[in-house]
Amino acid sequence: MNTSTPDHAILQQAADWYARLAGQPDDHELRQGWQQWHAQHEQHRQAWQFVERVSQRFAPLHDDAQNAARTLDQLRRQGIERRRLMRGIATIAGVGFLGAFAWRPLLREPLLAWQADLRSATGEIIEHHLADGTRLWLASDTALDVRFDAHQRALHLYRGEVLISTASDPRPLLLHTAQGSLQPLGTRFNVALEDDATRLAVFEGRVLARCAGSTVQQEVAAGFGVSFDRQSFAPLLPASPAREAWSRGLLLAEDIELSRFVVELGRYRRGYLGLDPALKHLKIMGTFPLHDTDQALDMLERTLPVKVHRRLSWWVSIEPLETAARMTS
Repeated sequence: MNTSTPDHAILQQAADWYARLAGQPDDHELRQGWQQWHAQHEQHRQAWQFVERVSQRFAPLHDDAQNAARTLDQLRRQGIERRRLMRGIATIAGVGFLGAFAWRPLLREPLLAWQADLRSATGEIIEHHLADGTRLWLASDTALDVRFDAHQRALHLYRGEVLISTASDPRPLLLHTAQGSLQPLGTRFNVALEDDATRLAVFEGRVLARCAGSTVQQEVAAGFGVSFDRQSFAPLLPASPAREAWSRGLLLAEDIELSRFVVELGRYRRGYLGLDPALKHLKIMGTFPLHDTDQALDMLERTLPVKVHRRLSWWVSIEPLETAARMTS
């Protein structure tokens, strides 16, 4: 199956079929209709597989003893494999954090995130106070390692986004990502991972950023931000206040496109949040709660000419008003 998300309209058809079949599991005529739809086109099959993947992560568990026993057996086996794997990793890595950076390219980032010292679940915003007095805020679905020794303070961000307010300490502080490293110089700054790039926003002090795959580096002052990959930097831009607002549980939309809003809000929801492509360039402005994404979606309906369509608790899409009217008629 392709890794890209299937066409929005076909995805909604697949979600509708899933919801109807879940509500009427013994309706043979309905199931025959679904089978005909499923067989019509490869895109239908891809969309159905996508919905099934989401359902496996977020749909409520069925009261099925056989399924429960199978799940427990899988978890037991995974637990054994996990322990064996981590023993092997410990042997390779040794005891030093610098050693961990040496062997990291041999492993996938999700594995390292799985074992990170500090983690937040989807929808969570967590504040941590480190031993040196540094304060960290972890955004939704974030994973971060912390290694302090007598000579340096090292952090490694594997997934998500973090806001950092550094404490005074003679040891240098370095934050590592897959794209490079960042050395704050008495500062408050935000770092987020996006696809194959690291995004930095500096609010106090300065941060020296270095690319992992080249000798390129750049110092970023307060009030500015930059994105970079392993080789180079994008142009400097003003640091967005939105990159601080989330630590207070707020999604700050500053005349941004609706597609960007959906990406940001979707990070704090468990399940699928889709957007009709016809709406992606609509602009939105306002402040929305991240701790209650359903309330944020209700506010969105009052702000723009859109309708939030909730097919299932874990499958929500934002549609044009006229499309939503046809769906409910």
